[in-house]
Amino acid sequence: MSTFRNLCIGSLLFGTTLLTACSESSATDSGSAAVEAKASTIALDVYKSPTCGCCTSWVEHAQTHGFTSSIHHADNLNAIKDEHGIAANMRSCHTAVSKEGYVFEGHVPAKLVKRFLAAPPEGALGLAVPGMPLGSPGMEMGDRFQAYPVVLLNKDGSFQLYEKIEQPSQQY
Repeated sequence: MSTFRNLCIGSLLFGTTLLTACSESSATDSGSAAVEAKASTIALDVYKSPTCGCCTSWVEHAQTHGFTSSIHHADNLNAIKDEHGIAANMRSCHTAVSKEGYVFEGHVPAKLVKRFLAAPPEGALGLAVPGMPLGSPGMEMGDRFQAYPVVLLNKDGSFQLYEKIEQPSQQY
């Protein structure tokens, strides 16, 4: 029988909403080793503007970390986001969709996409990095970096903190 403990990864004020994420985790979890063991190529459909350089850089980040991407230049990106249930306050410049239908909105680090896909939380829609934080994958600008939340989006429209990225090294 596994022993469970409550893990809180912290709280973060996002706009006017306080995000707090806690989850139960088995004391015998293999953690990131299980994620790394799942090294197969993951295909994503990426919806972006044809002129967005940071979106192209994020796709390159994803491909460097084992993803394949089919790029789609949608005439109406907001319609794509609406179709996939991404709330307006969680949006960024591009949307990636896995073959299972999970969404990855904005500059989500590839390692978190892999972790999510290895064990999607029940009722999850996907992950989002709202806005375009400096230093996030695809938004690199020299030494400039701003801490940012990676938000878990749920199918019921709710959201919570999945992980807070406080240092550039946490992204890789």
